[in-house]
Amino acid sequence: MTPASPKTLFSVRVHSITDLAEDIRAFELVDPKGRDLAAFAAGAHIDVHIDDGLVRQYSLCNSPQERHRYGIAVLNEPDGRGGSQALCEKVSEGDTLTVSEPRNHFRLVDGADHYLLLAGGIGVTPMMAMIETLESVGADYVMHYCTRAPINTAFLDRLIPLVEQGKVFFHHDGGDPSQGLDIESTLINPVAGTHLYYCGPTGFMSAVAAAADHWPKGTVHFEYFTSPEENRDETLENKPFQVKVASTGDVFDIPADKTIIEVLRGSGLTIDTSCEDGYCATCITRYLEGKPEHRDGVLDDEDRAEFVLICCARSRTPLLVLDL
Repeated sequence: MTPASPKTLFSVRVHSITDLAEDIRAFELVDPKGRDLAAFAAGAHIDVHIDDGLVRQYSLCNSPQERHRYGIAVLNEPDGRGGSQALCEKVSEGDTLTVSEPRNHFRLVDGADHYLLLAGGIGVTPMMAMIETLESVGADYVMHYCTRAPINTAFLDRLIPLVEQGKVFFHHDGGDPSQGLDIESTLINPVAGTHLYYCGPTGFMSAVAAAADHWPKGTVHFEYFTSPEENRDETLENKPFQVKVASTGDVFDIPADKTIIEVLRGSGLTIDTSCEDGYCATCITRYLEGKPEHRDGVLDDEDRAEFVLICCARSRTPLLVLDL
């Protein structure tokens, strides 16, 4: 991962918009002058800047070997936070959008013996780029794709040939998860050399996390696209602490009722954020001293030894020094 820093933003043109499934639209984004776009690896996402100051993250679902376009898929959620609805209902072919360079918190591990991909609903989007990469290197993989019904299943045209090859399996539950993929049985016996990747809605994520709890350390990889449900063994209490900005030496008091982001912004610092709920990693920041109290759903143990998401984290020590 990389620490928080000013991100490179640039304009793209909406080359095409395609309906993939019920309430799911694909947007093909290209450089307005026909130039190559910034390279990316499977699992990467971009920030998309939408009307009214909305910024949302969308996984890239096309092949990383393609430099002429970015493909994203958007589930229109009228009851969501407004970003998907704005994209699906206000953006047209030919429009210009501002996006960030790709960032990746869900990267494929090289050289695994086998890759097991579990996708729930729109969580299939990062898996599509993963499949392109795995196919290109001849890797051994299987994907289980869980949706309510065929009408809700995106990328059918790309996936049906892989279904016929026994590499992709559809699971339609009709709205009752108990009638879909048996996640517990699927994950009960991890095979040595296998790496698990999963992405989907909150309930799906919780079920997979519980079923994969016994898998070897470092073999389970995931990405949330909505805030994870709270599932803690301890009750966390907001206590005041201080934050020091390493570049200036300024020290700020963080009261119990405010976040690090709120205090730093109130003092005039500009820090990029999006979800402000600990799952998009836009605000990832390196810390130099102190012991953070991590409250995100993104960072693994290795990341947490060096980085913190300052939109939600607090501190277990009186002072937390940030590399800002």
